[in-house]
Amino acid sequence: MNFIFLALALVLTAVLIPIIIPLLKRMKFGQTIREEGPESHLVKTGTPTMGGLSFISVTVVLSIIGLFLVDDVYKLLVLIIVTLGFGLIGFVDDYIIVVKKDNTGLSSKQKFLFQIIVAIIIYFIMITWIPDVVAGIRIPGTDFFIPLGVFFVVWIVFWLVGFSNAVNLTDGLDGLSTGTSVIAFGSFLAIAIVLGESEIALFLCILIGGLLGFLIYNKYPAKLFMGDTGSLALGGIIAIVSIMLNNSLLLLIIGLVFVLETLSVMMQVTSYKLTGKRIFKMTPIHHHFELSGWNEWKIVLVFWSVGLICGLIGVFLGVM
Repeated sequence: MNFIFLALALVLTAVLIPIIIPLLKRMKFGQTIREEGPESHLVKTGTPTMGGLSFISVTVVLSIIGLFLVDDVYKLLVLIIVTLGFGLIGFVDDYIIVVKKDNTGLSSKQKFLFQIIVAIIIYFIMITWIPDVVAGIRIPGTDFFIPLGVFFVVWIVFWLVGFSNAVNLTDGLDGLSTGTSVIAFGSFLAIAIVLGESEIALFLCILIGGLLGFLIYNKYPAKLFMGDTGSLALGGIIAIVSIMLNNSLLLLIIGLVFVLETLSVMMQVTSYKLTGKRIFKMTPIHHHFELSGWNEWKIVLVFWSVGLICGLIGVFLGVM
């Protein structure tokens, strides 16, 4: 049944996007390229954005149907709420950007506040209706847990906010975050199947199908960008999936590409503030490779390959 939903999500998304693209163009919802970004990206100006609406809408609709087919509706409900919550934050951010045409969107404080609110809501749902989620941190590849008690809510907030922004930072090249997300979600899907987490497995199949349908139009040269609508939602989802599988730290391995992208920005900012010097030519780090002479497709393939290797390692540790 899971893979039927995957195929259905792929087809629906692939059919929906050709309808969405002309609509976004008529509404002039085109991408605004940062002035400080690579000059090669200027040709992308005007490419329709907010394409995350395609796979998010398909994922939510099919998951709602899935509520009638699973035993534990609360697990699926949590995943739906995270998708809608973080997707809505990204949608508002994208909408402000395309209306103002200045690539500012929500302020950092506003974005963090809304992300924290969604994460806290998820925390209360989980501790109330999902008793098999352990309030602690498991060391990957072991049975050792670090109990967090009441501080579990802090961990959920930190993890969801952190990775929603990490995936958002990765979404800077055609197909980069989409393909890397497919690999990461596929890794957690394998773990969910082995652990018998059927509700999580069903949701991930639907989401992966939607992302594959989207990738058809998002691969280089992209005809459509996911925008913050898609990237913030994907980051929130992958974080909550890792928590629901009681293996959140495993995301540091499976999502290593997202982690490195984020670390590169943090290192760059810290170095510049302390020494006035930059470590990289530009961050996130995929732009460093661009300015070093790598073509966009080569960077994406290398990053996908790194994600695949990390995903395989993560699956091995996750099923131990």
